[in-house]
Amino acid sequence: MSGHVAVRRFPTLTVSTPRAHVRPLGAADAATVAEIFADKQTQRWLPLPEESGQIDGLSWCTEMAQERRDSGSGDHYGVVRREDEQLVGCLWTKRTDWAGRVTEVSYAIAPEARGFGIAAEAVDALAIALILEHGFQRVELRVAPGNTASRRVAEKAGFTYEGLLRNAGYAQGGRVDLEVWSFVAADLR
Repeated sequence: MSGHVAVRRFPTLTVSTPRAHVRPLGAADAATVAEIFADKQTQRWLPLPEESGQIDGLSWCTEMAQERRDSGSGDHYGVVRREDEQLVGCLWTKRTDWAGRVTEVSYAIAPEARGFGIAAEAVDALAIALILEHGFQRVELRVAPGNTASRRVAEKAGFTYEGLLRNAGYAQGGRVDLEVWSFVAADLR
């Protein structure tokens, strides 16, 4: 026994809720994804240095998503509103630990779709699918304490607050603490 864990490709998944579809992103989504990430409120909380510029929607939907899937570290998804089939958000998984069966999910929602619970619905559906269909034991969210909208998403999606990681992240304002929220397999019982 070598003691090495084989790199696994992140599972391809599509999930539906009463109001949304969560599906892999493709090149046709690039312009909308770029708009979602260019929003000032979204920019405020993205873990990117200010000087990094705008996220390239085409790269996010194709090369970056493919690299993340192939490396086993995560994937990029679109949140499509069922009533009009509009792409209104992005979810992405990262920091996947295959031995521990743990991954982290993040999200960004278009301004016109905020405040209606679609983010919480999509995050909840993704977490449940990862646990029930793909054997994950834990899905995490990390939220900067000042990001109250994101905290509400975590609460409404059924995640449990676990504590504060001091100086563990960054946003456009510089270094930030991060709240850790989790959804575990036992939460489904």
